[in-house]
Amino acid sequence: MSPERPGPTPRALLVVEQLRRAVPGGIGTFAAGLLMGLDQLGPDAAAVSLLASRPPRGAPDPLARFGRPVLTSRLGGRLLTRAWDLSLLSAPAGFDVVHAVSLAFPLPERPSATRLAVSVYDLAWRHHPETSTPRGRRWHEAAFARALRQADVLVVPSEQVAEDVRRAGARPDRVAVVVPGADHLARPDHQAAAARLRRAGVEGPYLLTVSTLEPRKNLTRLVAAYGRARDRLPGPWPLVVVGPQGWGGGPLRPSPGVALLGQVSPAELSGLYAGAALFAYVPLLEGYGLPPVEAMTFGVPTVVSRGVPSVAEAPAGVSRLVDPLDIGAVAEALVEVAGSEDRRLALAAAGSTLAAGRRWRTTAEQTVALWASR
Repeated sequence: MSPERPGPTPRALLVVEQLRRAVPGGIGTFAAGLLMGLDQLGPDAAAVSLLASRPPRGAPDPLARFGRPVLTSRLGGRLLTRAWDLSLLSAPAGFDVVHAVSLAFPLPERPSATRLAVSVYDLAWRHHPETSTPRGRRWHEAAFARALRQADVLVVPSEQVAEDVRRAGARPDRVAVVVPGADHLARPDHQAAAARLRRAGVEGPYLLTVSTLEPRKNLTRLVAAYGRARDRLPGPWPLVVVGPQGWGGGPLRPSPGVALLGQVSPAELSGLYAGAALFAYVPLLEGYGLPPVEAMTFGVPTVVSRGVPSVAEAPAGVSRLVDPLDIGAVAEALVEVAGSEDRRLALAAAGSTLAAGRRWRTTAEQTVALWASR
């Protein structure tokens, strides 16, 4: 399935079950961003419908906000995913391509007439099994094996993941790198962000990190590194932690100088990005890593794990890269960047240039080319 030979306008069924989740996470951001990019291309680029489980009872379907035809099942999300896993339910016919934005996917009803694309963001459950549950590892392994067997193309967000899935057995000509955009953020609500910070006791400059609170995000080490760096920062800069609670280990323990804001609105999040003096993001592994690029859109300097492809695969100098397992090295990086205005300005300028080139319209163009290929 090569993107080099485009055909007529494709009819695509986008499997967006992730958008039904209480915490859609990065995959949900990708799905919504792709749909935004498709809107920018206009209606002639592709005829796109959405597929998901049944909508909430007694309420309008939230997926209607995307302005696309929505095909729904009578099953809830868990049962529907299980039925897909066991090949008990197929995707509806009448489409040129079925594209699942996660490893939860149905097979096309007519595989000979409908191609299957599956997005794979990382193989983290293999590299860091301790950050997933046994049940989660089993499901991901089985779903990935199905994708390797059945998908015509595996859509990945970075060269790092492309190499990973090729080593796992994917044919090179069935792996396509499509880089996510970063221009999806809401207009900043500076007043709401400032009010949120005041309620948390935060005044003046602050460090920021944004992620779901779960083991893979390595927040415990980041907080420990901040504790080592705190007395050497230019002032009493708190570490502001933003994001919903995920699975595993419960919430972070309270630590001096650390403000836990939880989940915030999109406009508040933009305001928090815009006001940060420094953004830190040190997960153990990411298939892409959107938050640092989001911070860069607001000209914020960043300290990021070496295993985050969104910046590690970018030109040198866009971020201060660190070993996420080395608490001392992360602490030194925080002190180094926070303590040098010239360093912060250089990182901010390089990061802004990187973020300016990450557009969901480009992501959508590349995706449509995949859909239209033969």
